[in-house]
Amino acid sequence: MNEHVKHINKTEFQADILGWYQQVKRDFPFRGTKNPYHILVSEIMSQQTQITAVVPYYNKFIALFPTTKELAHTDEATLLKAWEGLGYYSRARNLQASAKMVEEAGHFPNTYHEILQLKGVGPYTAAAVASIVFNEPTPAIDGNVFRVISRLGAIFDDITKPATRKVFEACTSTLICEVHPGDFNQSLIELGALICTPKSPKCLECPVRTYCLAYQQGIDDQLPVKKKAVQPTKVRLVVGVVENEWGEWLIGKRPETGLLANFYAFKQFEYEAGEPEDVLVADLIETGCRVREVGSLGFSKHVFSHRVWEMEAYQVTVDAAGYVMQEGELWVRPGEMKNYPLAIAHVRIVEGLLR
Repeated sequence: MNEHVKHINKTEFQADILGWYQQVKRDFPFRGTKNPYHILVSEIMSQQTQITAVVPYYNKFIALFPTTKELAHTDEATLLKAWEGLGYYSRARNLQASAKMVEEAGHFPNTYHEILQLKGVGPYTAAAVASIVFNEPTPAIDGNVFRVISRLGAIFDDITKPATRKVFEACTSTLICEVHPGDFNQSLIELGALICTPKSPKCLECPVRTYCLAYQQGIDDQLPVKKKAVQPTKVRLVVGVVENEWGEWLIGKRPETGLLANFYAFKQFEYEAGEPEDVLVADLIETGCRVREVGSLGFSKHVFSHRVWEMEAYQVTVDAAGYVMQEGELWVRPGEMKNYPLAIAHVRIVEGLLR
């Protein structure tokens, strides 16, 4: 028995948490399927995204790409448009690459180690699919499980360190139900989401509090131990929704690599000094536009994992007959914007203009 959880009666613990899960589990569309591809889509979408927010995106994605065949053969613009709003777009590209691998193999991999070979699939996702679909008793360790297990066993190892995962995998492997491993993994995740929350956990409602050392010792607020993340860099940007004399908007395709690769965006660039409106107007004049009118669209922020866009946006009307088009730029009518995958920070700007 693992030393951190040796105080837990495995049989009773499993009965308590699985019984609770069957009573309170939330009704998500991906919980009613054993289709490995559909489970993979839901798990990839749930990375860095609240699971409740995933549901409409999941339904739309599966409707567009019901099997790996459709996903493998779609074009990138359609893929990114379907993912628009979820962020972390490398997930969508990796998911398509995985679909191509499945199609080439002729079947979906059915063991943890085989699933782990798919593009962009890490230990948690591989374990989730293997346990839910193929009944393999492999622990799926996400942030919720780190929190639950750290409190159950009063484990003070820093969860940001790679070596710590092995400690938690060993603990969860000791406790996992081999008959219903998928439900067991999901029950720990559900417990972390609904009861054993980061702040103010609902300990008195917890079905397994009698096994919890953190509860007994009154130290739940100290766990899990997690080194503070580096603060994201703030970037000051000016955004121009530039409209020409024919009522078209100027958008440009972002580079093939880097942040929001291959997405479209309005004219946008960093500035360090001066008034953002003056900086934008000067750039437009320099590239051949005659600026007729400028109106403020306000200030907004968009937070990525490693940076924060601080944006001052403007609607600019120009005479663009002499404008020198930059690589990747094009003029589109507002009604056609839906055909282009647009950076989500700019989607909100469009929504404001088209109300």
